Amino acid sequence: MVPETILKRRHDLDEKRRQRAAEAKAGIVPGNRKKGSGNNKKGVYVKKLESLVALGKSRKHTQTRYNRVLKKGMQTRASNKPVEQTEEIEVEPADADHNNKSDTEQETKTVTYQSNSVGAPMVFVIRVRDHHGANAMVKRALSRLRLRHINEGVFLRYDESHRKLLHLVEPWVVYGPPVRGVVEDLVHRRGFGKVQNKRVALSDNTIIEQELGNDCGVICVEDIVHEIVAVGDGFAKVSGFLWPFRLSHKMGHFERETLKFTLGKDYGDKGERINNFIKQML
Repeated sequence: MVPETILKRRHDLDEKRRQRAAEAKAGIVPGNRKKGSGNNKKGVYVKKLESLVALGKSRKHTQTRYNRVLKKGMQTRASNKPVEQTEEIEVEPADADHNNKSDTEQETKTVTYQSNSVGAPMVFVIRVRDHHGANAMVKRALSRLRLRHINEGVFLRYDESHRKLLHLVEPWVVYGPPVRGVVEDLVHRRGFGKVQNKRVALSDNTIIEQELGNDCGVICVEDIVHEIVAVGDGFAKVSGFLWPFRLSHKMGHFERETLKFTLGKDYGDKGERINNFIKQML
């Protein structure tokens, strides 16, 4: 009696021989088989008519909005003056016997922050949506900002040209002026440089000195942080040297894929609130 394991092994070997003979007859070189060819080939995906109609409406609305903003601007939605808002946050009691208080009793503190980026010399821009529903002009504008993929971020000088460009692609981005501590975290934790069109880690200051030392006198990571925060003469070269920052999604995979949560209308000019937004994506 032949053991069952040996019979199964012989059956598998015979199956492989028949498959190789069929490939040799068809002229397929071993190792160049396409992924998914064979028994694991996926079925045909059929798009529903409702999804095509929704996509067409979205592109039409995007085209209408792009033309309006390009011709007339953001009008009353974009203020030319700094706008301040107040918000109440919960803090722990400062007295000594706060342990005797119930959990429901908490102190509140009023915080004032600037809700737009007017007057800021520099902003950090993050792309929060994919290209679904975007027309060719929006894709070209995002490519001009070097935001070709979702959850990528770049530093930009906040002048009139960049402000108008951000208004044109506002539903796809989030931006605001970060503080120095957040800039340091971005550069140290997610910073990469561009050397000969390749993404290189900033693990050695020699790389920075070779690329930026002769042009703008930047020789280390701390000089990069200072040049970005101060928005000096070499800001354009430093920001161009930094590869677009690849950040994590604000929500986890379980929330996005299983629970189907979305960011909703969380886009546009965040002002000083961009600091908390960046910390959630680091």
